[in-house]
Amino acid sequence: MSEQNLVSVETQSEYSVTTGRRETRIFVKMYVDAAISGLIADMGADRWQTLCVLASFMDANGDCYPSQEHIAKRLGVSRQTAGKRISSLLSYRWRGRPLVHATKGREGGSQRFDNMRYTVLPVSQLAIFSGEAEAMSSAPDTARSVHGST
Repeated sequence: MSEQNLVSVETQSEYSVTTGRRETRIFVKMYVDAAISGLIADMGADRWQTLCVLASFMDANGDCYPSQEHIAKRLGVSRQTAGKRISSLLSYRWRGRPLVHATKGREGGSQRFDNMRYTVLPVSQLAIFSGEAEAMSSAPDTARSVHGST
């Protein structure tokens, strides 16, 4: 079996010669291996969708700082439902390992909590910019991919 990514996040930069504006678009790219390996089936639709939404916020280190309101809006659900989905994703394990880790930050030196920081871990198969997804065994001859814009 070959080692291939199941999902990646990539960027595409465009420069308009007529307006002089540069635009960067971010894509979540799902390889057929994500389905063949059983990752998507095992995660279920809600966790998969939540992971993809979190990925739309992440930086090159896999860190993202969206509020539950922002996540809820992108999921098309209430803030309470988004909170439940995030909790489910945080407790989910793929082959015994978490896909996402959450850390509550504190504002300055105060006792007040700042936004939650979510870190999309390399085992999730999501990487952006120069970040690396962790290699995972998968079925051979599945080089096709499906792009979904986020």
